[in-house]
Amino acid sequence: MNGHGYGEDGWRRLRDVPLFGPLADSDLRRLWDASVPRRYDTGEILRAEGAPADHLLVLLTGRAAADATTAGGRVVRFGTWRAPCALDKVALLDGGGHTATFTALAPCAVRAVPRARFTALLNDSAAVRAHVFRLLAAQTRAQQHRLTDTATLPCEARLAAWLLDASADGIGSPVPLPGGQRELADLLGVTRVTVNRALSRLRRDGLIRPAADGRIELLAPELLALRAAPDSRRHDAD
Repeated sequence: MNGHGYGEDGWRRLRDVPLFGPLADSDLRRLWDASVPRRYDTGEILRAEGAPADHLLVLLTGRAAADATTAGGRVVRFGTWRAPCALDKVALLDGGGHTATFTALAPCAVRAVPRARFTALLNDSAAVRAHVFRLLAAQTRAQQHRLTDTATLPCEARLAAWLLDASADGIGSPVPLPGGQRELADLLGVTRVTVNRALSRLRRDGLIRPAADGRIELLAPELLALRAAPDSRRHDAD
């Protein structure tokens, strides 16, 4: 066995990472062989904001959060990522250091691919290069939409949209809060009290209910989607 117990076919796990979609098996094997396996426990930092981005972090299992600190000392959460995925691709491409501090929200297994090895793939294959640029463009557009929602939508609409996005299977798939209401409030750009009130309203209206381990169960995703609509007329005092 090698690569932390993944065996000789461990490289196949890279096939599930969207970034590597167009790669041939031979390229995936080379990436896997060149990468360094790492494991992180819950709460450990995978990479710190501003640190040199000399490796592409490929999250194989677990969840990670990305946070940055403003000049005023406030911690802003950019989002959470669930495996399988590649973290902070922009930092790898522009060489400007990691854009955020990435922290494990659950035990994580990571493969660290050397930057030079990945950029060589981009230089050698127009198809891979185009795929990466399309993926980055789509993620940038999604981020712009999220920032617009944060600036314009009431908290309840933002919360409803987040719950829907975080749920993979809708009814019967409880959604874990990213570190509790405080961190969810940071992610949505509001206060913890405002998040608590919004959760209480959704629970009172029968759209959600508490589940085990602090998770949230979605009872009526179709009605929750109406609450997430941009033309929602509900407003919250923050």
